[in-house]
Amino acid sequence: MARHNDLGKEGEDLAADHLLRNGYKIIVRNWHFKKAEIDIIAQKGDTLVAVEVKTRSTDVFGDPQEFLKPKQKNLLITAMDEYVVSNDLDVEVRFDVIGIVKTPKGYKIEHLEDAFFHF
Repeated sequence: MARHNDLGKEGEDLAADHLLRNGYKIIVRNWHFKKAEIDIIAQKGDTLVAVEVKTRSTDVFGDPQEFLKPKQKNLLITAMDEYVVSNDLDVEVRFDVIGIVKTPKGYKIEHLEDAFFHF
């Protein structure tokens, strides 16, 4: 596996641990629909949360969450809509981004709730 794939997997594991520590229940990881993948689908209370994880080895070029492009946002919305419809769910849905940057002392984790409204 390429090094960037290892970093991405490690970032997703860190994000899942972060969510669990903060009272989320992990429903599914790496859910695919057509060209879209939702890294983590979690639940907190009555809200279903699609979580996009962006992991970088450095923040020299900006925070990882800044790399979420409009096309990717649209794919995530479409995929989450399909997940809700195919599972016949009646829930509130939210889109979060967890940005993770490797640091000399470990990792810096930033969790943006309702992230699509921050960009």
